[in-house]
Amino acid sequence: MSAFDTFPLGQPAFVSHILDRAAHLRGDDAKLLALEQRPDARAYVVQRDSLVVKQEADGPRALLRIDEALNFGANPGTIFLGLREGAAVFGMGISAVAVEKLLPRSDVAVNELRGMAMQGVVPPDQLSAIAMAKSMVNWHQRHGYCANCGTRTAMKEGGWKRDCPACKTEHFPRTDPVVIMLVTAGDKCLLGRQKQFPPGMWSCLAGFVEAAETIEDAVRREIFEESGVRCTDVSYYMTQPWPYPSSLMIGCTARATSEDIVVDRAELEDARWFDRTEATLMLKRQHPGGLAGPPPFAIAHHLVGRWLQTDAGTRA
Repeated sequence: MSAFDTFPLGQPAFVSHILDRAAHLRGDDAKLLALEQRPDARAYVVQRDSLVVKQEADGPRALLRIDEALNFGANPGTIFLGLREGAAVFGMGISAVAVEKLLPRSDVAVNELRGMAMQGVVPPDQLSAIAMAKSMVNWHQRHGYCANCGTRTAMKEGGWKRDCPACKTEHFPRTDPVVIMLVTAGDKCLLGRQKQFPPGMWSCLAGFVEAAETIEDAVRREIFEESGVRCTDVSYYMTQPWPYPSSLMIGCTARATSEDIVVDRAELEDARWFDRTEATLMLKRQHPGGLAGPPPFAIAHHLVGRWLQTDAGTRA
């Protein structure tokens, strides 16, 4: 099965939901402990951008038993992600030292999540829960001290809050909104390249929404700042949770009112217009010049694919 089959149009990675978040249980420590001790409890173990998986005959297994996770060296503190068919699912972190000890083993692997998602190694319906685990573990690792007074904070509410014992400030995990947009001008779409992209890859432009800014204003501002192109008619398409480290990609489309490009080299390596034929070949990985569009697991792929599909339907 290819990535195109794994993530059909309109279904990028990290958007499927297999868990009942069961937020009403987060404040019940006794209930959460009981759920964790049940034999059907499971956990995702993450370390930075990687996932610990159990190697089995039919492929890697990301959803680990609690005892397996602990035996692999996962930190004992669990983050309650929710319920799957009545069984509790948790997120757990693991130190770099523990990961080093796992690397020589044949029964376990520590693989980069992005690569596994792109290749369809992990079932797509688990990626949303894994993204939640990754975002939450990352947040706890980076926010162990009170931003108000500097005191060490304590994990509460099943991992969905940190409390400061000194000044009583409550700290909650954050999600950063990011606009990602496909700008079109008639038969052309605007795509850009960042230096860290694989050779030949082009994708939609994107940027963080700033304080007191609407989504529409962010789309117009980011497009102009990065490419010098003015746009209008901003429309919403869909969102994609993006656990790098904890963003929400807000997919939009817009219509260009100018076409001259002035690239901000601090943000982009390049930006240019692509016609429909070239964009189609890029998405299919059939471009004669070796150019490629964004991979199917990313919302950018679906923004471009939807534009091409809509146009095909209009012309049929």
